[in-house]
Amino acid sequence: MAKTILVVDDDPTQRRLLQAAVEKAGFACRTAPDGETGLQMAADAREGVDIVLLDLTMPGLSGMETLERLNGKRPDLPVIMLTATSGIDTIVQTMRRGAVDFIVKPANPERVVVSIRNALKMQSLTGEVKRLSRKVEGGMKFEDMIASAPAMRSVIRMAERGAASDIPVLILGESGVGKEVVARCIQGASQRAGKPFVTVNCGAIPENLVESILFGHEKGAFTGAVSKSPGKFVEADGGTLFLDEVGELPLDAQVKLLRALQEGEVDAVGARRPTKVDVRIISATNRDLAGQVKAGTFREDLFYRLNVFPIDMPSLKERREDIPALVDHFIGRFNASEGTKVTGASKDTLQMLYSYDWPGNVRQLENAVFRAVVLCDGDELRPQDFPQISGQMADVMMMPAVPVQRPPEAPPVPANDVKSGFVGDVPVAIKDEDGEIRSLQDIERDLLQYAIEFYDGHMSEVSRRLGIGRSTLYRKVREYDLDVRGDRETG
Repeated sequence: MAKTILVVDDDPTQRRLLQAAVEKAGFACRTAPDGETGLQMAADAREGVDIVLLDLTMPGLSGMETLERLNGKRPDLPVIMLTATSGIDTIVQTMRRGAVDFIVKPANPERVVVSIRNALKMQSLTGEVKRLSRKVEGGMKFEDMIASAPAMRSVIRMAERGAASDIPVLILGESGVGKEVVARCIQGASQRAGKPFVTVNCGAIPENLVESILFGHEKGAFTGAVSKSPGKFVEADGGTLFLDEVGELPLDAQVKLLRALQEGEVDAVGARRPTKVDVRIISATNRDLAGQVKAGTFREDLFYRLNVFPIDMPSLKERREDIPALVDHFIGRFNASEGTKVTGASKDTLQMLYSYDWPGNVRQLENAVFRAVVLCDGDELRPQDFPQISGQMADVMMMPAVPVQRPPEAPPVPANDVKSGFVGDVPVAIKDEDGEIRSLQDIERDLLQYAIEFYDGHMSEVSRRLGIGRSTLYRKVREYDLDVRGDRETG
């Protein structure tokens, strides 16, 4: 999907010239005749603005004032200033206030396009650095997830509730659906955020080393133990231990794992006394653990210990609505890591990807986009950039269309309709069916749900617009059991 550029300039001729240059380069373009209008459009999540071209000198709200207010509303939005003079003082002022570049008018179309591409590349790099930092620091949040499909909404609601306590969580789902991402978000939304997050792939550990890797060993405890090792439980002390593919653990290790969970302490191989640990356990598997219990390959008591708070992850084909946003996300990531300049995927490419069944789930989609970005010769990914998929698909005309992203629309309501109980154009009833004033709690609940749907599930925007803190907002969402993702189809 093409990136959207907003041109804010009071000169209609300049707006038309800039719009022509932007659209010729393959970008979508919006225009605004003044700073106030431009500020509203840029701050509105429904407009989907990715870059702003902002004239410095305008009547009313000046470019500098617009820039300052934009920084307060969307500090991550790149702004390129358009100036009539190239005075060094003017340039320094705009850069200090957050502009990423400046262009002296009359603007050269090639210069404008280069500046936009550089800003998008810098945005990708910055976003990737922030994502990696949050991942390393154990600070990933549910807002970082692409999870707007209906099938994912219940997953997010369950995961948010699980994050509110130290309850053991078991994430179930096919390989490649993103179980570790959910585990990291649970950690980031819990009281253990910022603490160690240690991952153990139970299926990749040699059977004779499972005990040593999980619980540690003393120097000389066995042949090859040339130094002391603390083990994964001790490494995760105070934080979260993520046991991926826990169904692969051998029975001997299951016994010792159960004891560690029950007693809150681990016995390192060769140690004289146990070590106390404070670890939150999140486990995941693509196996049928209940079936393994019946078959005798997984301990029943350990199963009940781990399966306290199960979360079922849908496959990618069950959440196809997320595919366009996932593709955009992966393109941005690989642009940052590979230095490429792919702006998005063409309409027929998205249609093809949306129709494919993805047996390898999100991991397969990620790898397919990576290969396509490397193969791509133009600005957009084309079906031929996915040869292993396009060769299996029918004619694009026979494929289902990709759902169009549309913000939820409020039904028209007459202003100050006292009889219906509505006030203004916000469909939140003030009076009940008997004409009496509803309780403040009921009104607050409806208003919060409406705001979540109106801002398409973007909780940061809901928090800003309602003037309440994020923690307070999420607490109220839990109290009222609200649908956090609203009615979004993609995102």
